[in-house]
Amino acid sequence: MKIAVMSCIHGNSQALDSVLLDIDRQKADKIFCLGDLVGYGPDPNGVVTQIRSLDIPTCVGCWDEDIVEGLNACDCSYPSLLAEKRGKIAHEWTNKEIHPEHREFFAQLPHSLREENLAFVHGSPHSNHEYLLPELDAFSALERVMSTDADVLFCGHTHVPYVRDLDASSLEIRVQGREEIAKKISFTTSLKRIINVGSVGEPRHGRPNATYVIYDTDTQDVSLREVPYDYQKTCAAIIEKGLPKIFAWRLARGLEFAERADDPTHVCTR
Repeated sequence: MKIAVMSCIHGNSQALDSVLLDIDRQKADKIFCLGDLVGYGPDPNGVVTQIRSLDIPTCVGCWDEDIVEGLNACDCSYPSLLAEKRGKIAHEWTNKEIHPEHREFFAQLPHSLREENLAFVHGSPHSNHEYLLPELDAFSALERVMSTDADVLFCGHTHVPYVRDLDASSLEIRVQGREEIAKKISFTTSLKRIINVGSVGEPRHGRPNATYVIYDTDTQDVSLREVPYDYQKTCAAIIEKGLPKIFAWRLARGLEFAERADDPTHVCTR
């Protein structure tokens, strides 16, 4: 079976339409969505309507969660106070725009989804706000996958796609004391894998193209798909709707714009 997995659409209906067309061309048998349907982008209701009309299994993202519960993200999740201010503007705008029935839809979304030996989350199994970065130490990465009791963990949230295979037999623990001791540990577990599907609506891999993943359950092959679309239309709509212009700038470049923190204590060190 071919499974399409996408995440982080962020109110970008132009990108979503192009990705859905590409999924159709790839003849995927099923689609999963890892949340963050809204936030930053100019068409939150259009995106949610499309996802709901196609009955796509979806887990809740941090933005979707915040629309239901109020802005409750970790205060240090923004790289600067200015970035936090823009994030709050986007949250307030989206909160006013979203239709009541879509807010109710968000409230019913699960934290995770499961399909045989595959698990699906937005950020990590522990938190929607946790970033599973490719440089996460192997022991912690393996723990995240094993906590789901699955072999493959699909995630989003970072907006940068990657595939990481985790071989438990090669893990080491280093104990720091009077002298450093490296202890090799072994597990009786199969090879685990983390697949980050990137972002449909706000890519940060250095290009404006939307990204998602096609996974073949028979061969375990992973295809990191990159789909071009008319991002300039989305950029124009961002400015027209009165959202911060920097959102259009970074969307056009496929980058995350982050100023140097004006208050170092504001930067997350966890």
